[in-house]
Order: sequence, then C-alpha cells, then structure tokens
Amino acid sequence: MTGYYDYILGLIPLALIGITGTLVFAGLQLTTAVPMAAGVSALLTGHALFVNGPSTPAPVHRQVRNSGPSDAAPAPSVLDAD
Repeated sequence: MTGYYDYILGLIPLALIGITGTLVFAGLQLTTAVPMAAGVSALLTGHALFVNGPSTPAPVHRQVRNSGPSDAAPAPSVLDAD
C-alpha cells in the first residue's frame, strides 16, 4: 500500500529531472534550470518533513487485570519445607 511518503520519494527525483528537462526544452540554460528544479524538490522535502511531518502514534495504555479474587492471600515467595 502506497502512502504519502512513498509518493514524496517518487516525486523528488521526478521533479528534479522532469522540471529540469522541461525548462531546458523551453529555452533556459542548464545552469539555470537545475537550481530551479532543485528548489521544487527541496520544497517537496520540506513539506514532507515540517508541514506533514512523520509522527509516532500515541502509546496505548492497557489496564492490567488480575485473574484471581482481589482479597486472596498472596502466594508465598519461598517454599517452607518444615
């Protein structure tokens, strides 16, 4: 299943190569087209990191339930052989 970050990882090189090629084809010099395309790739990376940043899910707290009655005597920790 593809998610947001999978799309971002695919769009970064696609933007870098595709925008550079489009701008060169449109008549800009390569030394101008590459930094412009790199800026778009940097914006995609910045959006993925800071605007829609990765986060860890909140921890789930579970309640511990005893299986025995609550008023039962605790089990001895050491076995008495006398």
